[in-house]
Amino acid sequence: MTAEPRVTVCESWATGGPVSELIEPRRVQLGESTQVRRLLPSLGRRMVGAWCFVDHYGPDEIAAEPGMQVAPHPHIGLQTVSWLLDGEVHHRDSLGSDALVRPGELGLMTAGRGIAHSEQSPDPHSPLLHGAQLWIALPGEERAIGPRFEHHTDLPQVTAHGLSATVLLGRLGEAASPGRVHSPLLGVDVRLAPGAAGALPLEPDFEHAVLTVSGAPEVDGRILAPGTLLYLGTGRREVPLRAEPESRFLLLGGVPFADQLVMWWNFVGRSGEEVAEARAQWQAEIAGGADHRFGAVTGYEGLPLAAPELPPTPLRPRGRER
Repeated sequence: MTAEPRVTVCESWATGGPVSELIEPRRVQLGESTQVRRLLPSLGRRMVGAWCFVDHYGPDEIAAEPGMQVAPHPHIGLQTVSWLLDGEVHHRDSLGSDALVRPGELGLMTAGRGIAHSEQSPDPHSPLLHGAQLWIALPGEERAIGPRFEHHTDLPQVTAHGLSATVLLGRLGEAASPGRVHSPLLGVDVRLAPGAAGALPLEPDFEHAVLTVSGAPEVDGRILAPGTLLYLGTGRREVPLRAEPESRFLLLGGVPFADQLVMWWNFVGRSGEEVAEARAQWQAEIAGGADHRFGAVTGYEGLPLAAPELPPTPLRPRGRER
C-alpha cells in the first residue's frame, strides 16, 4: 500500500544488454508509523520485469511502538508480495483471509479486478520489523481475474558454496516456488556467508535487479549498501557475487513488461478512466453505497483509508520507452 497520492507512471525499458545502474531510495511514510525506502518506481527506472513497486523498510525497533498499522485499502490490476526478514504482519482481506505472515513465508495477494486488505503488526509483536513490500503488474486480460490470497510457509531452498537462497516466486535451477504468477518472473532471497564468492545463474531473457537488505554484498564488482537497488539489465547468464561480512539481498527479475500502465495510489490500470472508476467505486463503498467491487475487511478495528483526490493533470498510460 502506498500513501502517496501523486501520479506515478509505471514505465520501464530494457537496455538490450547488461548494465550496472545504482538506484538510491527515497523515504516515504507508510500508514501511521512505518517509514519505507522506495526503490521502484524511480525517476529513471519504473519497472524490472513485471515488478513495478519495491519498498524496503527497517530494521525498526518497535518493542514499545505499534509497528505497522495500515488500514483497509483497495487494489486493482496487481499482485502484492509481503516478504519479512524480522517480525510479523497480520494480513486481513475482503475475501475473509486472516493470516500472520512471518519471516521466510510468502504472502501473495492477487488483486485482479479488485480487493481490499489491511496490514498490521500483531499485539504482542516481535521487537524488530524488517522487510520488503513489492508489487507485480498483471498483464493483459489477467488484470481482471478474480482476487485471491496465498500464504506459503514452505518455500524451496537452494544452497551452494556459502550461498543459501529461498525462491519466493518463479524458478531458480530446479527449485520452483508454489506461488502463482502471470508473467515470466523471478524473486529470490539470497544470503551470503562471510567470505563467500561465486556466481548466481540468470535467465538472459530477463532483466534483473538486486535489492540489498543487509550487509555489504559485492554484486557485479560493486559493493552495495542496504536499501539500494542495483539494476543489471538484460542478457546476463550469471552475475558474480562476493561477501566479506554476512550479507543478504533480494534478486528480482522478469521478461521486460510490454503493456502500457498507469499507477496511481494503490491502483495499477491501463487508463485514467479505469483508475478514476476504481477510485469512485471505493469511495462509494466506504461511504456505505451499494457497490461491492472491493468488499469489507472483517476483523479490522477502525476506518478504511479514503482515496486521495485525483490529480488535475490527466492520468495517461505509457509504455516502456521513456
